[in-house]
Amino acid sequence: MIGKCLCEEIEFEINGTLPNFYQCHCSLCRKLSGSASDTATFLDKTQFQWLKGKESIFSFETSTGYRSDFCRVCGSTVPHLMNNKRQYWVPAGLLEGELDSIVTSHIFVGSKAHWDIIGDDGVQHTEMPDIETLNKALQRVSR
Repeated sequence: MIGKCLCEEIEFEINGTLPNFYQCHCSLCRKLSGSASDTATFLDKTQFQWLKGKESIFSFETSTGYRSDFCRVCGSTVPHLMNNKRQYWVPAGLLEGELDSIVTSHIFVGSKAHWDIIGDDGVQHTEMPDIETLNKALQRVSR
């Protein structure tokens, strides 16, 4: 599976099964995405490979550790290696082709926008669950 930023300056490949997605409804993700939430997944670093454009990535990090990596040309949010150094954070909107992953979790729903209506069956967490709980929720099961 291939992922690309808007201008296609940055491209990456995912090998193996793509986990399910989560949506984060915190105020930082709303500002980053310009919408009600940010949709993403966590991927084992052995499944991830940069194909081109890694040198075009800029990073922004808040004093609390919230991080956003983005393309210097088009501004698209792009994957980054997480603090645990074992996983990549991958924004779902960059992935190309038909995906059969679904949203299984919603985080920070306690601070979601008042106009945000969650319309699926994903588990809703008031805040951020521990990373192992979220990783388990993102694992694919047969449907």
